[in-house]
Amino acid sequence: MYKEKKTLAIITARGGSKGIPGKNIKSLAGKPLIAYTVEVANKSKYLTRTIVSTDYDDIRDVSKKYGADVPFMRPKEIADDKSTSIEVVQHALNWLKDNDNEEYDYLMILQPTSPLRSAEDIDECIKKIVDTDADSVMSMVELTDFSLKKLKKIENDLIQPLLQESEDGAPTQRQELSKVYKRNCAIYLTKVEYIMEGDLFGKISRPYIMPEERSIDINESIDFETAKFWMDNIN
Repeated sequence: MYKEKKTLAIITARGGSKGIPGKNIKSLAGKPLIAYTVEVANKSKYLTRTIVSTDYDDIRDVSKKYGADVPFMRPKEIADDKSTSIEVVQHALNWLKDNDNEEYDYLMILQPTSPLRSAEDIDECIKKIVDTDADSVMSMVELTDFSLKKLKKIENDLIQPLLQESEDGAPTQRQELSKVYKRNCAIYLTKVEYIMEGDLFGKISRPYIMPEERSIDINESIDFETAKFWMDNIN
């Protein structure tokens, strides 16, 4: 808890991954992928409670082995490809209210596919959303080699600018370009009142910037190798 505000973290771990079968419990550097998220969440100073929402017995069992709280199994109707994160966390919030008489101020989504986030990342997001009274805080990473000038389209087999060039066509100096960021999918933190309305962002959404080496998001087989590379370099 931070400044009397209660934050629930939900580790969302569906079992039916098609890109990488069994992804959430696939071994990464000697541990199941989901174990990294369970362990850092348990190290957080400010999370009130962390649970795993899954529809697979294997994921439940592995999660519990590494110290996770799995109070229920996710219903099948919100465990397929078309199910949204909002549906999953709304179900969890309602279940905890009905069965454990628990209500929360904030809801954090932690996906197992971000194994390199730290407990400090989690806690800094909580501090930021509470201290600034934001509706949401999202973890982001800077795109270090990105320029709108590099975006092109192809028409009639000719390369054309995607966006309108300046009148003289002169290239923009790199230092003149604004920095560009994207969500790295490691942390989504939102006021519960917005979550229950089906809104993940609210009106005031603030960034928490994470470095590239902690921003890996594992979706393809090659991402496991990238994660191993960063783990070796961080260590």
